[in-house]
Amino acid sequence: MALTLYRNGSVYSAADPLASAMLVDGNTVAWVGGEHAATSVYDSSMRLVNLRGALITPGFVDSHVHLTETGVALESLDLGAANSLQALLDEVAGAVRSPGVLLGFGWDETAWPEGRPPTAEELDRAGSGAEIYLARVDVHSAVVSSSLARRLELPGLPGWRPDGVVTGEAHRIVRDAVRDFDSATRERYQTAALHAAAASGHVAVAEMAIPGAGALADLGRLMQRSASEPGYPEVLPYWAQAISSAEQGREVLRDLAEHGVRPRGLGGDLNVDGSIGSRTARLRAEYADLPGRRGTLSLDEERIAEHLAACSELGLSGGFHIIGDAGMDAAVAGLRRAAETVGAAAVRAAGHRFEHAEMIDQAAIAALAEFSVTASLQPAFDALWGGPGGLYEARLGAGRSGRMNPIAELFAAGVPVCLGSDSPVTPFDPWAGVKACLAHHQPAQRISARAAFLGYSRAGWRAAKEQDPMIGQLVPGAPASFAVWQVDELMVQVADERVQSWSTDPRSRTPLLPALDTENAPQCLLTVHRGEELYAAAEADF
Repeated sequence: MALTLYRNGSVYSAADPLASAMLVDGNTVAWVGGEHAATSVYDSSMRLVNLRGALITPGFVDSHVHLTETGVALESLDLGAANSLQALLDEVAGAVRSPGVLLGFGWDETAWPEGRPPTAEELDRAGSGAEIYLARVDVHSAVVSSSLARRLELPGLPGWRPDGVVTGEAHRIVRDAVRDFDSATRERYQTAALHAAAASGHVAVAEMAIPGAGALADLGRLMQRSASEPGYPEVLPYWAQAISSAEQGREVLRDLAEHGVRPRGLGGDLNVDGSIGSRTARLRAEYADLPGRRGTLSLDEERIAEHLAACSELGLSGGFHIIGDAGMDAAVAGLRRAAETVGAAAVRAAGHRFEHAEMIDQAAIAALAEFSVTASLQPAFDALWGGPGGLYEARLGAGRSGRMNPIAELFAAGVPVCLGSDSPVTPFDPWAGVKACLAHHQPAQRISARAAFLGYSRAGWRAAKEQDPMIGQLVPGAPASFAVWQVDELMVQVADERVQSWSTDPRSRTPLLPALDTENAPQCLLTVHRGEELYAAAEADF
């Protein structure tokens, strides 16, 4: 494969913090260095790429995504900008009708003047009786039209409300029904999601597959495409199926292997509880805006312990979706019981993961550190829902909302942390995630841009137990997995406002990252994984 020399830009590399050039030999980084050395390295056999001041960074790894659902959301009615109930109903009324169910995604009633979701009756009027499914932004609840509810016989099921809002079992049934796509439609959705990931600088995504109608075939096709079709980010698969013994785990793994899936773990969105927005996260105390309600616990301490113990015996990552503080209590108790059963060393070696961990106190943080459990976090949650007047405060009150998403505490305690989007809950936008870490609503929970960047890149590979220790960095011998960015300015950014927050002094010997408070966000020009081009912007002259 041809040698390619990228020069006249900046390279984010621990090998040379002042690097402005990089040589790629096929699928491997061969050299990084400065412009003077690049002149000596270059010869006419190489392909020369003039970066024109652009920045090369290691490619991003999104540590928590749902690819098919992301594709569905990208092609569905986008309700994220609806700023009132009436605005949502207007969007429904103006939607182009096509055969099948009208799908919408992304509504959030907490900031609306009406303060409530639409009813089935209101959807019936706006949609002229059509079958309609509108998922809330957290995808843990939805509202459905009367015609769809009747066809699927939802009334009377757990999680059904007469106003058309569905959670729990009722939501699972309707969600599975509207995801019953033919293979061509499914592949179109997957392609849209994978392209969106590549276009935002991602070289890999951790797919959090949830068992359900067609889910295993869906994941199997994703893995087949990842292995055999060029031009897509690498898919790191997780399968959310609870097991109670190592033997049961082996049966699950054999079944997955028959579909071409070798999971990185049995976990991901294996729900201990639900979400704050849908009031299904399990809390120690009542929701502030719904007295008497404390959410739902889907897995108890015993089942959590069995799952983690069995995964530990297999040397396989196990994990759960955990958001509420009572949900975290159950998970930590189960973690300790698993360690008593199979030994702390086996638990640590398995590399378990707790997804989201939004309401986690110091005792639970200490337990994650003790047993080397990775916290897989989504910084955009705080940016969207934190702070005065935000969703967290509305649902939890000012006291509890001030303890949400303690990112800095997790880092400081030595908990392994990886970062992601939970797409389609929040979009593929890793630099917005880095910015959210810098501007956390709680100043004490802010971390530096460098720490956040590592959480979105190299840490994602570590959490997935990637065997190549070089991946996720740009140093000689590492895989050529990187993205090229057009940026306004480069600087060093730290979280503590008492410290000078930027520096371009070359004596600092610190690799520079994009300034995230300028007029333009970083724009991805090129994404390459293991030497293969995944994405090139139309304006990129490479």
